[in-house]
Amino acid sequence: MGDRKILVSLTTLAAMSQVDLPGWETKLEEIEYFNLNEIALFLTGLSKEKRNELYQAIEKTSVKSIPHIHIRTDMDRTELDYLYRKYSVKAFNLHALEEFPLQHDYGKELNSILYLENSRVVPDEKDLEEYGGLCVDFAHWEGEKLKGNTEYVQKMDHLVKKIKIGCAHISAIKNEPTPIVIDATKREYDSHVLGNLSELNYLKKYKAYFPEIMSIELENPIAEQLEAKKYTEKIISDKK
Repeated sequence: MGDRKILVSLTTLAAMSQVDLPGWETKLEEIEYFNLNEIALFLTGLSKEKRNELYQAIEKTSVKSIPHIHIRTDMDRTELDYLYRKYSVKAFNLHALEEFPLQHDYGKELNSILYLENSRVVPDEKDLEEYGGLCVDFAHWEGEKLKGNTEYVQKMDHLVKKIKIGCAHISAIKNEPTPIVIDATKREYDSHVLGNLSELNYLKKYKAYFPEIMSIELENPIAEQLEAKKYTEKIISDKK
């Protein structure tokens, strides 16, 4: 595997979810139980007040390094500086700027490690060149492919051959569209809840684009994420 990192993640969508999922407090207890010192962090579901509460809680755990953090555009330079300095962050990521325009200037140093994600929108190539590059969400990419979204797939095929991939997200792909975590009225093939390890098999198609940092973006408990991590590492090591 070389230096490639597959990180389990402290995710926060449970705060916005319409289904019963373990909150970040429960996941943090698991992180401490397993004595994990390196994780990824997804701040997607938390307001500034709740983020501050989470930061204080993380400082009391075994976590020493957070190489990859999915940030929100309401986070200012001071907040990013705190995370960057304290947890040796190698990659921040945001959704495409068309979807969530930046509210703050983070400066040259932080912009160079800020990667834009293909969510329901593929990031603009000019934006990618201005910042660190691309954060590939493999499940979003595969999900749009299964939906027959030719334009989306063509854009991604072009970008991954041209733009630096600094980090990536790993989620599940279902056999048929299922309700998404934060809005049961919407259905997608990609999911932030893993039901079976076989829902990660689609990753075999994308091995050529695996970056050094890949984070498991699942709302599943940490114990289940650790199983997903092992499964993904096996996919990586398989020569087929």
